[in-house]
Amino acid sequence: MKLLTLNCHSWQEKDQLEKMKYLAKVIFEENYEVVALQEVNQLIEDKILYDDIREGNFIDILCKELKKLGVEYSYRWDYHHVGYDVFHEGTGILFKGELKESLGKFIGKTKDTNFWKTRKFTMISKLVGDVVIDFYSCHMGWWKDSDNPFEEQLDELIEFANKRGNIYFLMGDFNNDANIRGEGYDYLLTKGVKDTYLEAVKKDDGITVPGVIAGWEGKCSNPKRIDFIFTNSESEIKSSEVIFNGKNKEIISDHFGVAIEI
Repeated sequence: MKLLTLNCHSWQEKDQLEKMKYLAKVIFEENYEVVALQEVNQLIEDKILYDDIREGNFIDILCKELKKLGVEYSYRWDYHHVGYDVFHEGTGILFKGELKESLGKFIGKTKDTNFWKTRKFTMISKLVGDVVIDFYSCHMGWWKDSDNPFEEQLDELIEFANKRGNIYFLMGDFNNDANIRGEGYDYLLTKGVKDTYLEAVKKDDGITVPGVIAGWEGKCSNPKRIDFIFTNSESEIKSSEVIFNGKNKEIISDHFGVAIEI
């Protein structure tokens, strides 16, 4: 099984449609079972297609691009908050096959969609072989942020995932650098989950953000590893690789992606 996570910075990139088509091409070629995406945006002013989905929803268009390539993916998207006054920003998951269940849930102090620090997770549950596995797309906040602290969001996420009793994969942008001790990354590892990067037989340097990005101004300008895939599974992780970093595929976002093979 192959998984991918990417903060796609959607509709904020130059040549966005070309980059989206390139993402679709790579997903098609690599044949990922599940793709977790963050900063999945749509313009507030766009026409509603159905439910919360508008015409310019990034994951909806991406799914249609994949269909043009001859591969069938479905998706779930969840709206977190208004971004930059013009977007509905959210998380989404592309997946193959049929679902057993899917949902989105607010985590942390706030449920105000007008507040840019409001967070949700997107979860799908599906049968992989003969095992039910839960997959989460997560875009978390920052350590000890007084408005909506990471640790409270994480506590709710882990409690929810553990109560379900399934194997799970937590995929996404966790906004906590693995190279900083005593903060969010270390706190996360106390929850009994494994970092698939550390577990992987084959791995690279793991860096997913080369410098300063939105939300990190004045915090840390060093290269960071803030995008992860965590799991409670005992399965062997054959490889973990950073993708869309200019070395392994073209850069298409202000984050690089993480792909693993299990």
